[in-house]
Amino acid sequence: MLYFDHNATHPLSATAKRAWLDAVDDLSGNPSSPHRLGQRAEKALDAARERLAGILGCGAEGIVFTSGATESANMVLAQFEDVLSSGIEHPCVLGALRGKSARLLPAAATGVISLPGLDKRKPQLVAVMAANNETGVLQPWREALAVGREHGVPMMCDAAQWIGRLPAAGLGECDFVTGCAHKFGGPQGAGFLKCPVNFPPLLRGGPQENGRRAGTENVAGVLSMVAALEEREAAMCGGAVHERHEWRSHFENELAATLPAARVLGAGVERLWNTVSVIMPETPDCRRRWVVVMDKLGCAVSTGSACASGREKPSHVLTAMGVPPSDAGRALRFSAGWETTREDWGRLLEGVRAAAKEMGAM
Repeated sequence: MLYFDHNATHPLSATAKRAWLDAVDDLSGNPSSPHRLGQRAEKALDAARERLAGILGCGAEGIVFTSGATESANMVLAQFEDVLSSGIEHPCVLGALRGKSARLLPAAATGVISLPGLDKRKPQLVAVMAANNETGVLQPWREALAVGREHGVPMMCDAAQWIGRLPAAGLGECDFVTGCAHKFGGPQGAGFLKCPVNFPPLLRGGPQENGRRAGTENVAGVLSMVAALEEREAAMCGGAVHERHEWRSHFENELAATLPAARVLGAGVERLWNTVSVIMPETPDCRRRWVVVMDKLGCAVSTGSACASGREKPSHVLTAMGVPPSDAGRALRFSAGWETTREDWGRLLEGVRAAAKEMGAM
């Protein structure tokens, strides 16, 4: 199966797997236990905290290890009632905002949100994602941070799709940053939150994570996550991002030549190197779904967010971008990973061509 759904989850990298197995073998103690096995686990956890903080550019005391970006976002948003966010945020953010006094910024047809200055009714928090999970479009999180700083409003950045794909340096300047391991080759069920030292917990119980997140820490998951992130940061320093941008651009050019009626969302603005979101052409039989035909042809692709797929209503991201429901129903998302090759992009194009022939769209 040709896998192009890395925005949903990235397969565990060999580096992350080795780190996880080493931790399982060598660090079996509970980090809260007073004996030497427990203290070894705690020391390894603290070292991982320092390494992650160094990548983000913040103090290690601000890092809380969690089960993933969803828990991290809920931990932050539980403490604020008046939030300025956007209509293209991940479901974990929009779901946590239900019932609150939330104002959602609009998005342009390109998929980039509009950032007005804050009026007299200043929110308690600005929450803006770094990169959209469905379209890959980069968002103005740095500008949102600057606006918040100007008005004395803290800012939360959902960086789940950015971290491990683009350099994380500078994200640590945000008051809150959420991330998860399984988007860049770490294990599922491991994530983090960068937050103030005295921030209140969502999960209550023991004093773990300096009182900010109760529950025994996932030592193996944390060490595996940090090892995977360090591997990705090293690849970015070696120029791997530029090369992969070229692969994606070549695929889009060939797709346009093959299917002129196909429309790439966010074309012309900065996007993640791994993501192509396309409104596919209309077909004679509107009941047949592109994603199903692609799957039968051996190509695992998506229709959008894995946390929202399977619903009958159109994607909230595409709706916010002004895409009509009839078009949104033909949306496909192709998302590559670090192990995806130039040849894989070529095989994907062949799969799209075969699907188009079968669907009668050629």
